[in-house]
Amino acid sequence: MKKPAPKVETVLPENRTLRFALTLAFVITGMVTGGILAQSYNRLLVVQPGWLKDHLAGAPPSAAGRVWAVIAFIVVGGLIGFLLSSFAYRGIQRARRELEEMTAREKAALFLGLVVGLILTLLITVNFRMPVWVTVIVAFLLCYLAIAATMSVKEQLRFYAPVMPAEPQEPEAPRQQPKILDTNVIIDGRILDICRTGFLEGAVLIPRFILDELQHIADAEDPLRRARGRRGLDILNQMRKDLGIKVTTYDPTGYPLPAEVDSKLVAIAQHLDAAIVTTDFNLNKVAELQGVTVLNVNELVSAVKPVLLPGENLTVLVIKEGNQPHQGVAYLDDGTMVVVENGQSHIGSQLEVEVASVLQTVAGKMIFATVKSDRGPQSDPQAGGASRGAAPPRSRRR
Repeated sequence: MKKPAPKVETVLPENRTLRFALTLAFVITGMVTGGILAQSYNRLLVVQPGWLKDHLAGAPPSAAGRVWAVIAFIVVGGLIGFLLSSFAYRGIQRARRELEEMTAREKAALFLGLVVGLILTLLITVNFRMPVWVTVIVAFLLCYLAIAATMSVKEQLRFYAPVMPAEPQEPEAPRQQPKILDTNVIIDGRILDICRTGFLEGAVLIPRFILDELQHIADAEDPLRRARGRRGLDILNQMRKDLGIKVTTYDPTGYPLPAEVDSKLVAIAQHLDAAIVTTDFNLNKVAELQGVTVLNVNELVSAVKPVLLPGENLTVLVIKEGNQPHQGVAYLDDGTMVVVENGQSHIGSQLEVEVASVLQTVAGKMIFATVKSDRGPQSDPQAGGASRGAAPPRSRRR
């Protein structure tokens, strides 16, 4: 599942002028409110209405007491105003930050909703007499509802108001699928060169049981098997340290896993929506049947081999006999087998051959070629063509 990118908040600089103006306004408002409340308090103590008289003790306060009451209310009101100014400043800064992060279409929808809310408030106050505080509450509610309505349909407003700016569409970054490495591909070693060229993207995951298997191979008694295991561990260290690739050891917990190693890899890949990187042909087929993406290194190597067409010339070194009479076998630099007709007599020699056909097998490509010097009157073209046409099927069976 794709995770949303973390939202980075914009840090706005400190606006000292705005902070001072808000503090001064709130402190003065608090002091004035405190003075008004002090006058009401002193009036109650002097008049002493019936519902309050039973709860008062002693005579009404003196003139000095009333003055101190006014001073106390004013000081408390100023302190409350000072505290409220900090909350108001932070709220204004937050609103300013959100306003700057809005797109042009969102700002237009916000302004339109505010205008609609104020017009509705004006229509209501003209037809109905209401106290000021009720008018303020009604205006606030109507503006809020109008802004919420216009913001919810900001995408559709462009069809009714073509002058509204279009919101820029940012291209969505493709998700980098995690890659799970199999034991075979780690020991093979070619994965290091593939990572070095930058063809493998995303996080590389090594399941815990794969790492344990590599450790077990590295501790084997057989020298060749031990060398292969240590080579696999060295390759993982080089990928992490030299290439800077994020290689993570994954410990699958919280869901059941089968006992067989290949089945475990397929289950983990399905759970994480990851791709398996391997050289195992059987694992490749099993994973594809279960809908898991497989990156086969052998298929990659075969895909990047040069394409040879019939009629092209090659210079090869014949190193051994072929399975059929008079055939010689050579190899290209990438390991592709070249079967040379009438090349048995040229073992140990470099020959210029001409490509006759290319056979694609599960294990890779096989090239059938003829010696250029043998293409002359001494060989029957029909017979030669028949023998060359029959050679590929025999190699396919091999």
